[in-house]
Amino acid sequence: MRWFLLFTFLLSGCMSHFPDSETKPGTKDWAPPDVDYSLPDAKDGSLYRPGYMLTLFKDKRAYREGDILTVALDEKTYSSKKADTKTNKEQGLSLGLTGSAGSEDVSTDGNASLSRGFTGTGSSTQQNQLSGSITVTVSRVLPNGTLLIRGEKWLRLNQGDEYLRLLGLIRADDIDNTNTISSQRIADARIIYGGQGAIADSNAMGWASRYFNSPWFPL
Repeated sequence: MRWFLLFTFLLSGCMSHFPDSETKPGTKDWAPPDVDYSLPDAKDGSLYRPGYMLTLFKDKRAYREGDILTVALDEKTYSSKKADTKTNKEQGLSLGLTGSAGSEDVSTDGNASLSRGFTGTGSSTQQNQLSGSITVTVSRVLPNGTLLIRGEKWLRLNQGDEYLRLLGLIRADDIDNTNTISSQRIADARIIYGGQGAIADSNAMGWASRYFNSPWFPL
């Protein structure tokens, strides 16, 4: 037993610790695109100016690279699974023997039975909800008019930081007249909500706890 405990701690020491990479605001994958917002020079005698559009009835919805819009977060997921298994099998054996006249009386009686059974029950339930809003930037306009949006929001509260990141594809037609779109209208959405700091560290599991809760622990 002593050698087993020593081997366990030595093995846990060989395990690499993979802490979450330090998340920083303004990284390249989440920063706004580098867009030249200056208007090109108008050509003499032409009413058309490349990269600039002015219509008689114009709203404030995002449609160009570099435009901003608000995403209303309304994410709810719920999953439930339950399984019941029950098996039962019974077997019986009976044996009897009696003697004939002129011989010693022989009487044998036997009875054997075998019963086997198994009962298993399992259930799993998971529920998540995320609500709020985040303002993102149009990072790219695809040839078919689909908009690639991305952005992040950072909040520093007391002894830690909380961040929200979003990436996905939307249709310009799904943006309402307040320049807002629901997160349920985003295709290939990548929504990340996390935190770092003292509070986030207190919720993280230590290396020893991770080992004893991992499939590598034999017990």
